[in-house]
Amino acid sequence: MTGLFVSDCIELMAKMEKDVIDLTVTSPPYDNLRNYNGYEFNFENVARQLYRITKIGGVVVWVVGDKINGGRTLTSFRQGLFFQEIGFCMHDVMIYQKKNTPFMRSNAYTNCYEYMFVLSKGKPKTFNPVKMETVRNGFEMLTHNKLPDGINKKVRKELKKEKNKTNIWTYAVGLGGTTSDKIAFDHPAVFPEKLAQDHILSWSNEGDLVFDPMVGSGTTCKMALLNNRKYLGIDISEEYIEIAKQRLEMVKQKQGLFA
Repeated sequence: MTGLFVSDCIELMAKMEKDVIDLTVTSPPYDNLRNYNGYEFNFENVARQLYRITKIGGVVVWVVGDKINGGRTLTSFRQGLFFQEIGFCMHDVMIYQKKNTPFMRSNAYTNCYEYMFVLSKGKPKTFNPVKMETVRNGFEMLTHNKLPDGINKKVRKELKKEKNKTNIWTYAVGLGGTTSDKIAFDHPAVFPEKLAQDHILSWSNEGDLVFDPMVGSGTTCKMALLNNRKYLGIDISEEYIEIAKQRLEMVKQKQGLFA
């Protein structure tokens, strides 16, 4: 099963076979921070179905934050713990930092991040790390095997020209940062295309099936298509699915592809 579907994601996932999804990249409507056309979100049943349909070695990237209202709700923490209870491994807790968030708080520092829980069903079968340039490279005398006596023991080692990125990823948000697709902003909450792409490249390979059960404006599916992955997206809102279809159609037209 591939493509975009208007449906309650729990109902459609329940009809899918077990162990079919390589990677899920999604952001749920947590803490009712946005009005998604009035639709409700049943977290625990979504989580259980995600576990059932994810392949052994597959990954779910769950982008989530907390409502701040006199203090944080910690909804994100509770969801992370529930994922562990039903069998997922919390492979990593990553941070999505927003470069240009405008929202000031009167009695605390400006909030500029969400969590990206990287959940795996067993050990992840794929990891293609996104790289970054190192400040220094070449051979240097580096500290090695420092023992409890605190004495630095140095050996000659090579610093590589590249290293794996840290698990804090920073993206600009808004038009031109999140995406250049103006139509995407007809949806109330769009996450950056680069965020979706970096996870798709990290945790899947070409030809794998990438899934978003709450596909919204279609960012995950768009980036899966652009990076030669199969895609499956579900949303209960026909309006949002139409936005996603238009964004995917623009990609296909640019590439000379046809549905």
